[in-house]
Amino acid sequence: MDTMRDRLAPTLTRLLDEDPRLAVVLAVIGSDGFAEARRRHPDRVIDVGIREQLLIGAGAGLALTGMRPVMHTFASFLVERPFEQVKLDLGHQDVGAVLVSAAASYDWPAGGFTHMSPGDVAVLDTLDGWTVHVPGHPDEAETLLRHAVAAGDDKVYVRLSELSNDRARPVDGQGFLTVREGRRGVVLAVGPTLDAALAATEDLDVTVLYGTTVRPFDAEALRRATDTAGTDVVLVEPYLAGTSTPAANDALADRPHRVLALGVGRRELRRYGTTEEHTAAHGLDAGSLRERIDGFLAPRATAA
Repeated sequence: MDTMRDRLAPTLTRLLDEDPRLAVVLAVIGSDGFAEARRRHPDRVIDVGIREQLLIGAGAGLALTGMRPVMHTFASFLVERPFEQVKLDLGHQDVGAVLVSAAASYDWPAGGFTHMSPGDVAVLDTLDGWTVHVPGHPDEAETLLRHAVAAGDDKVYVRLSELSNDRARPVDGQGFLTVREGRRGVVLAVGPTLDAALAATEDLDVTVLYGTTVRPFDAEALRRATDTAGTDVVLVEPYLAGTSTPAANDALADRPHRVLALGVGRRELRRYGTTEEHTAAHGLDAGSLRERIDGFLAPRATAA
């Protein structure tokens, strides 16, 4: 199966053919995949070199002229390194763009911490007005990328990963999808964490929600789920643990509730290892999730 990132260049090449407003801005990384797009549209496929701040600035400049820019590089170089430009060139100037990242939280361990970005969504949460898509399968990535490009002049972040669920779900670029219904708690699994979350809760009486569009946070879907499943909520996110805890708390502010936030830990893992070893070390494999979820739900079950 191809990866989410494998879908990026072919999808954008087709969209460049269809939409004269669209432009792609790169910073060397991923540039080879756009050779055909550059041949067809040399004025709308721009490589600024290894200059990530310029990547955002050039994209914002294109947006000011009425273009719809898509900027692509690794997450750490797209959100964290040029954050001032994201904040000012896009946010302060109130222009739209699509940021499409790769490498996610730890997808290329051999690259070291410079190529990891578990805090990207949390960083964007400090800014107003961003839509954040976190696909869990290459088919979903293509769908959400198309939604992002078509989203008028909105500011959209599409977080691509090498990790993937076994099959795609019918995502629509809007809210959360109910995958399973239960009465003993709610598990919200984001993007590529769904398969592990489903395996971890296979014989538990819990509702499982699937989130691929996490900002805006679908507060109504979470509230509806807690109407029947109760207000014990487990967040399983493929980025910094606790990123969506404030949003979940706000959604349930008028109801007594508990939230268990599972995700990538703050402690830096300084050995390269493999992606699977990082997943296990952060407790995002099915066995670790089961242990944490059991421990969280057990007190309420005992009290009942």
